[in-house]
Amino acid sequence: MNTTRHVIVTGGSRGLGAAMIEGLLADGYRVSTCSRSKSENIERLLAHPEYGRRFFWGPCQVGEAEQVDAFVRSAVAWAGEDGLYGLVNNAGIAQAGILASFPNVESEKILKINLLGAIQMARAAADHLLKQRGGRIINISSIIGSRGYNGLAAYSASKAGMDGLTRALARELGRRQITVNSVAPGYVKTEMSSTLNTGQIAQILHRTPLGRLASEQDVLAVVRFLLSDGAAMVTGQTILVDGGVSC
Repeated sequence: MNTTRHVIVTGGSRGLGAAMIEGLLADGYRVSTCSRSKSENIERLLAHPEYGRRFFWGPCQVGEAEQVDAFVRSAVAWAGEDGLYGLVNNAGIAQAGILASFPNVESEKILKINLLGAIQMARAAADHLLKQRGGRIINISSIIGSRGYNGLAAYSASKAGMDGLTRALARELGRRQITVNSVAPGYVKTEMSSTLNTGQIAQILHRTPLGRLASEQDVLAVVRFLLSDGAAMVTGQTILVDGGVSC
């Protein structure tokens, strides 16, 4: 039976998620993603002469359990005999503000999308991976989850929760040869970091031994490894991609 590995990547409409999707399609994977609406990048990939036949998009608000379950079912049905090999939990939002004056509704939104959404996606994907007795779950976390950062309490809590989810799921799913790992980037050159001013970026670069921000390709390289056969013995880990700023 000739099959192609099928990977779901959440948060694929732009930024890091979009870069991961295009990279995995170039590697020959089938890739599914979801978002509230189609972005220009998703439209382009769906119309791509080579990638379009291996790319699936479905509407879904991560954090809404019924929508998550429906999306994963439709993505697996689309993949047919390829089933599901991996999940990359990448969907996330960030908003800065001192917690004492930060609206509760915004904290709840961050936790719902970043953490609860990852839990819902992992649960839905695990149901299929367990039947296949093997696969990969990769959570895109952040060094802020372990280090904290002024004005990002809710975001930090959500990413720390993802790392805890990684360790617990690695134990739950390991006997079925399903690996679960976190990739924790530092600041990445995406729209999320575009809100930083010149002084803030200079301060980050000064503290970073490699002297630069991570690129989307730096993160993609680690995701590629964790999806590969060479990472079959790696599970329950949080891998930092931060240029050494956490040293």
